[in-house]
Parts: sequence; C-alpha cells; structure tokens
Amino acid sequence: MKIITSKVMIPQEIPRVCRQGLLDTLRENLLSCQATVINGRAGTGKTTLAADFVRRHAGRAAWYKIDAPDMSLSVFMEYLVASVAHVRPGFGSETLARQLQLSGEFNIPALAEAYIYDLERQPEPLILVIDDLHLIYDADWLVPFFHRLLPLMPANIHMLILGRGMPPAPLWRLRSKQRLFVITEQMLAFTQTEAEDLFFSYGLSAEDASFSLKQTGGRAADLHEAAIRVSASLASATCVLNC
Repeated sequence: MKIITSKVMIPQEIPRVCRQGLLDTLRENLLSCQATVINGRAGTGKTTLAADFVRRHAGRAAWYKIDAPDMSLSVFMEYLVASVAHVRPGFGSETLARQLQLSGEFNIPALAEAYIYDLERQPEPLILVIDDLHLIYDADWLVPFFHRLLPLMPANIHMLILGRGMPPAPLWRLRSKQRLFVITEQMLAFTQTEAEDLFFSYGLSAEDASFSLKQTGGRAADLHEAAIRVSASLASATCVLNC
C-alpha cells in the first residue's frame, strides 16, 4: 500500500495565540496518564492546539490524520506504523510481520501487543497524535484494539486522540482508571485574555474582543472569522476617510 505522506505530517499552521493553560494541561498529562482525548466539534481548535503542543515539545512526535477509508484495520495499521516510522526510521517490523501472518483473520489484541512491542524497542519518549479518530468510531475492531493498546502503553509514550465526539463507551471508561484524560469542547473555548490576545494580533481592541467572545461563545474558528471581519471593516472605513 502506498502511504500518503501528508497524512503522517504535523500541520504547519502557526497559531496567532498561545493557549498556555491548555498547553500546560497537556504537558502535565504526559506524566499522569497514557492518553489524552481532545474532544470538540469542527472549528473548536483541536488540531491547532495539538500541532502547537508537539511543535513546542522537546521530544519527538508522530502524527496520523485519519480519513474515512481508514475504517479498514489493515489500512489503519499501515498508517499507524508509518506515522511513527516517519520519525523513527525502521519502526514497526513486529507489527507488520504479525499483520502479514494473520492475513484476513485479524487477532486484534495480538496486533495491539505487537505494536506495543515495537514501541518498547525504542526507549526514546514519543507523543503519538491520532487526528479525526471519530471518522472510524463505527469500526468493529476499534474498541478491542484501543482497549488492549492503551493500558499497555509504555510510560514514555503518550497518545493524543482528536475527535468530534467522545470515543465509544468502553474507551471512555478508561478515564475512571486514570489512564485517559479528556479536554472537552468547553475547555477549548477561548478565555477573555486569549480572545484579547487574538484581537490585538489583528490590531483590534479589547472591547472588540469582548463583544465577539460573547457572540461566539469562544469557539476558535468563529473568533478568528469575527476578528478578520472587524479588521476588514475598519480598514474599509479608514480607506473611505483617507481616499
């Protein structure tokens, strides 16, 4: 199978605002649990936050952007291996060998264990981001795979799971065992200070930020659109006065 390289590349967009509180939470999670779920609808800033976090992180990070065709376990595993191999050349020999041995009859726990074995063979710390996991929540293999994978995750590996909705219930229950932390859509909402910083970056006032924050509920994409709209309106008004 030919790997689409863009699916295992960290997004390059640089955010206008540092979400320091959320970045601190993610940093603390590296030491306290095996995985973090960042849950929110489109436009709430999940991917931007995760990409900014891994860029600031001193260690290595792997990224896997899921698409709908990845519902197939064989495709998913190829990309899950490729994402880490992108930063750890040669990674995944045990996982891929096990997948070939199983042919069409997958032993899902065995695949999860093989992947963990490959992770453990390289002791360097790693953050593994899986973006848009919600696209394959309905896959019949997803719950047994992650239910086996997450409790076995080595201490030096942390998984960030991004999705528009909470993972299926059996995975959600790992939260009560302190193996999973959830950043909710409410936590992703911009604070007053963050909104002001964003609007200042467009040359706008704190009053503009406050008004738009109330209108948008702090949703990242809507705030950006509001800032661009107000900035364009002011530029137009200035042009009319000076022309």
